[in-house]
Amino acid sequence: MSVEDAAHQKSAKERPERASREAAGRSGCGEASLVRHKDESSGGADLLAQALTRGNLVLAWKRVKANQGSAGVDGRSVGQTGEYLKTHWPQLKAELLNGTYQPSLIRRVEIPKAGGGVRELGIPTVLDRLIQQALLQVLQPLIDPGFSEHSYGFRPGRRAHDAVLCAQAHVQAGYRVVVDVDLEKFFDRVNHDVLLDRVAKRIGDPAVLRLIRRYLQAGVMVNGVVQERYEGTPQGGPLSPLLANVLLDEVDRELERRGHRFVRYADDCNVYVRSKRAGEDVMQTLRRLYAKLRLRVNESKSAVARPWGRKFLGYSFWVAKGGEVRRRVARQALEAMKDRVRTMTGRNRGRSLEQVTQDLRGYLVGWREYYRLADTPGVFGDLDKWVRHRLRVVHLKQWKRGRTVYRELRARGLSQPAAAYVARHTRRWWWNASTYLHVALPTRYFDGLGVPRLAT
Repeated sequence: MSVEDAAHQKSAKERPERASREAAGRSGCGEASLVRHKDESSGGADLLAQALTRGNLVLAWKRVKANQGSAGVDGRSVGQTGEYLKTHWPQLKAELLNGTYQPSLIRRVEIPKAGGGVRELGIPTVLDRLIQQALLQVLQPLIDPGFSEHSYGFRPGRRAHDAVLCAQAHVQAGYRVVVDVDLEKFFDRVNHDVLLDRVAKRIGDPAVLRLIRRYLQAGVMVNGVVQERYEGTPQGGPLSPLLANVLLDEVDRELERRGHRFVRYADDCNVYVRSKRAGEDVMQTLRRLYAKLRLRVNESKSAVARPWGRKFLGYSFWVAKGGEVRRRVARQALEAMKDRVRTMTGRNRGRSLEQVTQDLRGYLVGWREYYRLADTPGVFGDLDKWVRHRLRVVHLKQWKRGRTVYRELRARGLSQPAAAYVARHTRRWWWNASTYLHVALPTRYFDGLGVPRLAT
């Protein structure tokens, strides 16, 4: 589960000194409850008909439009799909109700991962996203209340920040060894029969189960070639997170039965114990539990270790004076952020400073909001200096000629000798940005451009 996937989920502002106490009081942050929720099927209720009611479809369409997203294999955008539905929806609805509807192929795209490699996303058509969203709105209220209280990913009223605070509370309580489990290509390896068996225990509408199976088995279009699919659930369809939680809830229940302290966010699961030996035992248990679901643990990325060197949803922990456990941005997340900013502020991209700062503003505001739980203002202050340093380099590069550099620096209040020196050495980008340009382009200049400060 990537940080990008979690970052859109927001949590309320907390003061650092209260965070551990608040986290301990949140649902799921104490010892695991031994009360098991029974798998209660919704019976034979006509859930598909409920999903296709006008009111539910209108709400689903609003959410699909708000999410925007690219076109699927049919090439239709959100707007074009809306026009298509004006004339074709009656026939499509009839096919859905009589069981003859066939989902379209899924368009596969690859996006680079922060740690290298790529993540494969399956993009359904806008029409299929609408149908899946309509199903989600009916199924989630029925299924979600039965999930473990230790599960946080893609659930109403639960956010990534809640999961981080809960993990912090476990560490603060003395559980200083974490069993950090990474599943190998989880969304690509989901076994259809195993998943549908678990789904059928929760909903009893054969029409919905048939439609879900067809979505799971829809072929994939890769570079113009159709590939059949026998496992996996596309990481890009509205139903996929709910289906993932249905499958993994079985592991949650077993961990609860054994009394473990743990936090799960989608396919990221951390179990907190008191000793390395206990952690190794839990890891063995998890290997067996996931194997029953036809899933594999990624051994190269999983570990039993101290929490200080591990990351969870982009955060890691450190111990302040007095033994208080605090939060910080994980090293890997900082490196990914810097790589992104380097790309956006590359001095050879041929974009105006206004364009650069506009893109940068959109990214930094979201990044700051997600990582506002970090108790490391000094790190954010250093990042502010680094970002503005790079923007000064961009500015210097765009002035190009020494004569222009001299004129612009003098107009901004730099002394004649200093402006002349920079004009003679314009290609010393980094050195100039760290010295004289601080006077000509101070922090307040970038504040005026709308570049947000990370340290507040």
